[in-house]
Amino acid sequence: MNKYTNGQNIAAAGEKNIRTDFKENMTYGDYLHLDQLLTAQDGMSGHHDETLFIIIHQVSELWMKLILHELDSAIRHINADDLQPAFKQLARVSKIQSQIIQGWDVLATMTPAEYMEFREDLGNASGFQSYQYRMIEFALGYKTKHVLKIYEKDPVLHEELLKAFQKPGLYDAAIQKLARSGFAINPEVLERDVTTVYEPDESVREAWIAVYRDVETHWELYQLAEKLVDVEDWLQQWRFRHMKTVERIIGFKQGTGGSSGVNYLKKVLDQYFFPELWSIRTEI
Repeated sequence: MNKYTNGQNIAAAGEKNIRTDFKENMTYGDYLHLDQLLTAQDGMSGHHDETLFIIIHQVSELWMKLILHELDSAIRHINADDLQPAFKQLARVSKIQSQIIQGWDVLATMTPAEYMEFREDLGNASGFQSYQYRMIEFALGYKTKHVLKIYEKDPVLHEELLKAFQKPGLYDAAIQKLARSGFAINPEVLERDVTTVYEPDESVREAWIAVYRDVETHWELYQLAEKLVDVEDWLQQWRFRHMKTVERIIGFKQGTGGSSGVNYLKKVLDQYFFPELWSIRTEI
């Protein structure tokens, strides 16, 4: 037995205060519910690489839960004109996205032949159906009502998604902040239907140009703009890495959920969440 694996030898090594009796106390495993977490990888096929496939997607969903937690808080802080906490939360979102991207690198170690051993066992289950990913899109302002139909099977989940769909997104909060800071924003933008995809507006473009041309005066708004660009940049890298991993493993086959697979993933790379923040870079 390793000399650090029992109470007697731990004490002998000088660590006299380390607890070893947990009959009446909560352990690390209890706190993290590891009994549930580590038994939630029940595959359908028994194939060795299905465990990899399941864990990568489960870990991504955990990271997405944290992204939503941070985005929701960042939006609240921006609405309250308390930008410093929002900056930290948005920076954290970008770091989380980098972790998800690295997850695709691990999944890419699975070859096409290995995936085909269990792909049919997935049925119509697909990452396209990830409701947390949809909620991230909603929080960033990309609203597509037709995807809500996917979740009608679960009325409680469908209602949760509908509420997220109807809430103003991160960019709406940023534009409202521009208006509160004295910029002349088109009233139609400020009062827009937030269940529709945001369309670029000249007044918003002019406001961001003014921010970038006088950084010293508008330092916090400048920081906010750059945090938004970071989030979108990392999300596009996440999408790109997803697309290339899918292409590497299944080529241009149709997705298990019925999407066009790689072709669909390529199309979403052209979506912009904060369009003016990208277009003004040519003019600054």
